[in-house]
Amino acid sequence: MFAVIKTGGKQYKVAPGDTIRVEKLPGEPGETVEIPEVLLVAGEGEPQVGTPVVSGAKVKATILEQGRSKKIIVFKKKRRKNYKRKKGHRQYYTVLRIDEIVVQ
Repeated sequence: MFAVIKTGGKQYKVAPGDTIRVEKLPGEPGETVEIPEVLLVAGEGEPQVGTPVVSGAKVKATILEQGRSKKIIVFKKKRRKNYKRKKGHRQYYTVLRIDEIVVQ
């Protein structure tokens, strides 16, 4: 059984036991979170496709880690205009372990 979920503006295909890295979610490591935006559930019989979400479906996951990605450099320049800007950015992320897919 697998599901397609939406979190942080992105879509992920998940199955029980998977580990995924998503945009930061509130919570501490060890806590359980529920993701209610399930777009598709398939694997046992006919797939259920949501319009836009599958009603009564949710994915339960455990937070394994909260962290920050590697730094990326944002550099802007306009030649011959003496314009240069250099900024760094580190994105926050959450690592989740998918525990179960619940369909009612």
